[in-house]
Amino acid sequence: MLPTLLFAAAASVLSVRAADLPAGVIATGTMGTTNPPVPTMGTAINQKSMARLLTLDSIDDWCIYAPPDPNSVIGDTETEEVAWCMKPRNNARVIPDGTITGVSFLKTPFYVQILGNGDLTALNIKRGDQGGELDPHGQFGAGNPIGGNVTTKIGGNGSEDLNIEEWMLFISYNQFCIRACINANSTFDAAHMCEHKLDVMGCEFVMPGTYKAPGTFETCDADVAYPPGWYPQPDGSFSKFEQYFTGVYTGGDGNPTAYTVGDLVTPTAPAFIPSSSNCVTVPTISNGIALADLGVTSAPNGGSAGPTGSPSSTGGAAGGGASTSGSGASAGTSSTETGAANPGARVAGTGLEFVGIAIVTLIASVSAIGLLH
Repeated sequence: MLPTLLFAAAASVLSVRAADLPAGVIATGTMGTTNPPVPTMGTAINQKSMARLLTLDSIDDWCIYAPPDPNSVIGDTETEEVAWCMKPRNNARVIPDGTITGVSFLKTPFYVQILGNGDLTALNIKRGDQGGELDPHGQFGAGNPIGGNVTTKIGGNGSEDLNIEEWMLFISYNQFCIRACINANSTFDAAHMCEHKLDVMGCEFVMPGTYKAPGTFETCDADVAYPPGWYPQPDGSFSKFEQYFTGVYTGGDGNPTAYTVGDLVTPTAPAFIPSSSNCVTVPTISNGIALADLGVTSAPNGGSAGPTGSPSSTGGAAGGGASTSGSGASAGTSSTETGAANPGARVAGTGLEFVGIAIVTLIASVSAIGLLH
């Protein structure tokens, strides 16, 4: 269980205006040149759109990033991904009905998180691509994708669109997970709750939760996970896993320099897997838009989807999810193929990104030495 102070601090800010949320939660920049100035419902359908504004509002009103062109590999296109939304909104492309075969929409005091599966080749991802990780930072500091933004009405006062500073998305050809960090306190800030540097660890490690087999569509409250890679210690402190990288970069003097950062031992599971509760299920999700109007000639392999059905309550806890093994496979997942929810999915990124990590780690090490002397 997380410390009581975490929940107490969170509860006290759930009904506040965006301006009153802790530092680091609300983004201060503009929406970007490819995007509408504010999240907008009912925009024209444009399956060639280059808009990059995501909204995460409900089980049938959310967006994710995927490539603009067919048969793409996430690792090759991470700077240019575009928004795909369940409904016509934000000038984005629309996700064809039948693409998504399961979704868990999880609400916590610190983040909103969506866990999903489907035939994401319908969103231009190459079949078999184990995917990668996207976040608002990237190797150029302008985000992956460049100019990408995320909003949500979850958190704050519940009606105001929050432009979120920290978020992360893992996506492959058949799975995805996305988290937007909507709150913070003195122990757990938004940057760490949406830690973006563990990009080869996969969904179930970085965004633990109730991963379900295809066929489940649910909205739940959920316990708050520790920040990715954090493990509580008996004295109340935390140990923090650092992803291992090694390589060579060329410095300003033109000479190649070898670097190695991170931990030699990789953990096989997060500190714990948060439970879900108060779950409400629907038979499926759909926008009802004819596939022909989206330029789709045949239904995605996920199958056709009918109109969203009326909800039913599962009552009580929906379980804490499966324990994570060294392979990263979830006991609650029927797929035998690996994807973004499994370690090793991330193949994107450049040496520049990892050099930045190396430099930051070196600075942190020097600082620590200074504190000890």
